[in-house]
Amino acid sequence: MLPQFIPTGASHVALGVLLAGVHILLAVVWSCALIAFARVLRDRLQRPSARRYLDRITGTVIAAFGIRLALGQ
Repeated sequence: MLPQFIPTGASHVALGVLLAGVHILLAVVWSCALIAFARVLRDRLQRPSARRYLDRITGTVIAAFGIRLALGQ
């Protein structure tokens, strides 16, 4: 899975499973942190003013990507 991190002479299967396990653990911890952060901010994010603000930011980013794509090669 991540061959560049497996040293020469090491068991590819064992170290590959270990690296994959660490990758999965980090992904789960990161997801749990995002979920906890969203729960803390849930009331603020559900306000109509916050939704309008997030919609404006999202629209601006999408429009900027579209303009960049249209003007690019």
